[in-house]
Amino acid sequence: MSTQLQPLSHRHVLTLPPAPPAVRVARETAEQALAEWGVNPGHPVVAPALLILSELVTNSVRHAAPPSEQVTVTYAAGAGCLAFAVHDRHPHQPRLHGAGTAGRGTGGLATVMELTGTLGGTAVVRGDGDGRGKSIWITLPL
Repeated sequence: MSTQLQPLSHRHVLTLPPAPPAVRVARETAEQALAEWGVNPGHPVVAPALLILSELVTNSVRHAAPPSEQVTVTYAAGAGCLAFAVHDRHPHQPRLHGAGTAGRGTGGLATVMELTGTLGGTAVVRGDGDGRGKSIWITLPL
């Protein structure tokens, strides 16, 4: 397996207010983007990916406003890969690994990590340079 990253040929960025309708809009936008990019909606990764996306946007809506005035979702896809990120300006950077262990919960990040792992994907938190925000990036094989 090559360790060199291949650029993702498709990309879309969506910025939303941190309010409950953002979850529906982010999911619908993902479905539209994937269809435009030729990703089969019946592919076994698509439904779980949409659930992961919904959970991440829900977390930003619930926990990041305020101080975050917006939630930004980045969607990307390329040969054999689907990626997306949810960004907000709340400084807390959640610990992803172990999110579902030791009785820490069964929803939210625990669901994200379980689905991402089951699908053979990766999850990474990337902090903003100023320490006042973060993105959670999910990469899944197609």
